[in-house]
Amino acid sequence: MNTPPRRIAHLDMDAFYASVELLRYPELRGLPVVIGGRRSQQPELLADGSRRFSRLRDYVGRGVVTTSTYEARALGVFSGMGVMKAAQLAPDAILLPVDFDAYRHYSRLFKAAIAAVAPLVEDRGIDEIYIDLTDQPDDSLSLALRIKQAVKDATGLSCSIGISPNKLLSKICSDLDKPDGLTLLGESDIPLRIWPLPVRKIKGIGPKAGEKLAALGISTIAELARADPALLQTHFGRAYAEWLHEASNGVDQRPVVTRSEPKSISRETTFEHDLHAVRDRATLSGIFTELCDRVAGDLQRKGYLGRTIGIKLRFADFRIVTRDLTLPNPTADPAVIRRAAGECLRRVPLDQKLRLLGVRASALITSGTPQEVKESLQAELPLTAPAAP
Repeated sequence: MNTPPRRIAHLDMDAFYASVELLRYPELRGLPVVIGGRRSQQPELLADGSRRFSRLRDYVGRGVVTTSTYEARALGVFSGMGVMKAAQLAPDAILLPVDFDAYRHYSRLFKAAIAAVAPLVEDRGIDEIYIDLTDQPDDSLSLALRIKQAVKDATGLSCSIGISPNKLLSKICSDLDKPDGLTLLGESDIPLRIWPLPVRKIKGIGPKAGEKLAALGISTIAELARADPALLQTHFGRAYAEWLHEASNGVDQRPVVTRSEPKSISRETTFEHDLHAVRDRATLSGIFTELCDRVAGDLQRKGYLGRTIGIKLRFADFRIVTRDLTLPNPTADPAVIRRAAGECLRRVPLDQKLRLLGVRASALITSGTPQEVKESLQAELPLTAPAAP
């Protein structure tokens, strides 16, 4: 019996965070909207029932854009950009605070809707998944349309889908016709649809590799596919050069992994302004404890215990410092995590102001269901939280 050709879909929600906000504030549809403000920038409800929204031009601080609507992107505002820089490009754009609870809710909704149509799903984050459609009886177009409609019915949101023989190509395809896109690609379509694209469209070619390729006169995927393997090996090493050659020719044998164990669970926050370890001690202590509580909550909800607790600090000069502590017994108790993270913090000279603070649990083990983890924690002796950092 012949093995059917692989059909792998990559589904990416369209401007996910911003789209969720537009469900809440439909009057903003068609306007440039940026997500990344502070909680204090919640819209103000006026006496006549309308809302007053914050504008980018009024923002002061060092926040980062989480995402933006396509109208804001047309003005040059993209995720990862400083909000102050975004304000220079689009001063009249609407600024909304991040609401991760809402985004996680809609993430669960769209993934459940897809699983009801095609159950072989690999979760790749809050707004994207891979789907193995190989053994599905329907044709790719019908399946894609059913999936898109299921997402729309469950969430009111649109998504873009790429379907091809592998994950690498499907990831590229899902971005070709956004928003609400649908791209079907076969191996014979690679020269026409994929090769003319910039090399950075291949996931795994980052800024530094892109710069090195550009210096070699390689800017498109077609040029990379035709490049001398010896030249690539000289500049990138054997393993990465072989991957570059395969990826540019559309070769990718990775399976869709329906379940994977996380290596760590972490929470971190970037401050609106630098905080001093002594003068801002109370503020830092509250943030530090909240991060530990959130890591503990994530562990309990997902059914894990962590044996190694770590911290991450970014100082005012952008220097990053990490410290870890391995516990005798794995835990998901917030007090134990706070104590261990505090021990890590005491090993760092706090001689500069801080820009970022993070807490991480790693060396994870599965410990029954999330409910069983919570029940096991009730038997642990409570520990007093250490002094504030």
